[in-house]
Amino acid sequence: MADIIIIGAGVVGCSVARALSRYEAEILVLDAACDVAEGASKANSGIVHAGYDAVPGTLKAKLNVRGAQMYPELTKELGVPYRQNGAMILAFSEDDRATLRKLLDQGIRNGVKELRIIEKEEILALEPQTSENVVCALLVPTSGIVSPYEMAFALADHAAVNGVKFQFGTRVSSVSYREGSWHVQTSQGEYSARILVNCAGYSSAEFHNQMGGEGARIINRRGQYYILDHPDVLPFDHTMFQCPTRMGKGILVAPTVHGNVLLGPTAEDIEDPEDTQTTQAGLDDVLRYARLTWPALSVRSAVTNFSGVRAHEIHEDFLVGKMGEHGYEAAGMESPGLSAAPAVGEMLEKLIAESENLTRKSSWKPAPVHNKPFNEMTLEERAAAVQNDPLNGKIICRCEVVTEAEIRAAIRRPVGATSVDGVKRRTRAGMGRCQGGFCSPRVVEILSEELGIPMTQVRKGGKGSEMLVGTIQEAQEAKAKEMQER
Repeated sequence: MADIIIIGAGVVGCSVARALSRYEAEILVLDAACDVAEGASKANSGIVHAGYDAVPGTLKAKLNVRGAQMYPELTKELGVPYRQNGAMILAFSEDDRATLRKLLDQGIRNGVKELRIIEKEEILALEPQTSENVVCALLVPTSGIVSPYEMAFALADHAAVNGVKFQFGTRVSSVSYREGSWHVQTSQGEYSARILVNCAGYSSAEFHNQMGGEGARIINRRGQYYILDHPDVLPFDHTMFQCPTRMGKGILVAPTVHGNVLLGPTAEDIEDPEDTQTTQAGLDDVLRYARLTWPALSVRSAVTNFSGVRAHEIHEDFLVGKMGEHGYEAAGMESPGLSAAPAVGEMLEKLIAESENLTRKSSWKPAPVHNKPFNEMTLEERAAAVQNDPLNGKIICRCEVVTEAEIRAAIRRPVGATSVDGVKRRTRAGMGRCQGGFCSPRVVEILSEELGIPMTQVRKGGKGSEMLVGTIQEAQEAKAKEMQER
């Protein structure tokens, strides 16, 4: 029996886990997937929204603005790539201008600084690739970009070095409170805890209702994206939005913190929350709308496309707070959930610590320090890195310039990689133009060595995604046996 069980190891669950790791409590994080950030946290736009879009007075507005304010210092502490690049929301008609004025007013009421509406001449001076059809834009200097899954990994690592345990492959089916504790039914049996925190993404409404709430319902909203390879010069420095609709913030054209270009997302309501396929129709929509912003767009440099599913709660606001006896939640965490995650952790830490009389630890270990990525080093830094560890002289991923030392370090992290995808998201090995065509065999071999398992048991991601079906020797023996039987 744990003191605290947190359901969900997305960026919000990891933020809550890290915040609560300051206290004397046995904390267990359960997740159905094989790794941290396997849901919406790995497949979103990576935008730290400033807070102009949220309705004033809502939890979304409050937590978005506070979370965005926390990002610069927090990402520096955790060693996560982050850049405050600013954003523009583009208007292509005078009707759109009215929408921008509404967003400006909302942003000011929410406490967002430096917002202003700029005209076509200034837009094109700042971003010359923008369509000549633009009329005006809302300039948002405090908007930022971050690597969402790297944020989740860093939060999880910091929680883990302070005693939080993570258990994957454990799907929660139901929760109930009886005899003074929470009983959590899972695919791996029953777990119990004095305190329960629901951060379960698309399942969060179901657990909200089981915990004593009512009427919560999640709509699974899929968004499809393109990623373009690193250009010599980024076409846009700002994140370029179009006017939002009732379905979301619309199709964006944005740089990423790693120098790619991101296009998307669509907004499609679907039944299956795990349906992350891409469709020709959806990807066609991405390009059609992205070209309204960037007429010169070409997808000849596209390296991949993907989709993610966000949990849209029908009441249009976050559900964060206390739920019954010793129960708490962060439910319906759609966009701007990534932006709000640090503030959600801060809010629930304070609420739970005070309500449950938790004792603060006398010491709290700092976040683990990770080496500077090899592909960002100067020649002198690279020479020193190789001198320090010769495995830095072995480039495994040519596209993204990732070394063997970095891959082994990713597997050995406090909450380390156990799959090819886990290595990819922690190191970028396999994220380049060949999409792992060159480096995957060696990554499989390293995972086998580090995890002490046969190569045939190494997975791309979750259960059933083994990279290899057998060995050459086994195939030869099977063929010989077949010939003998003939």
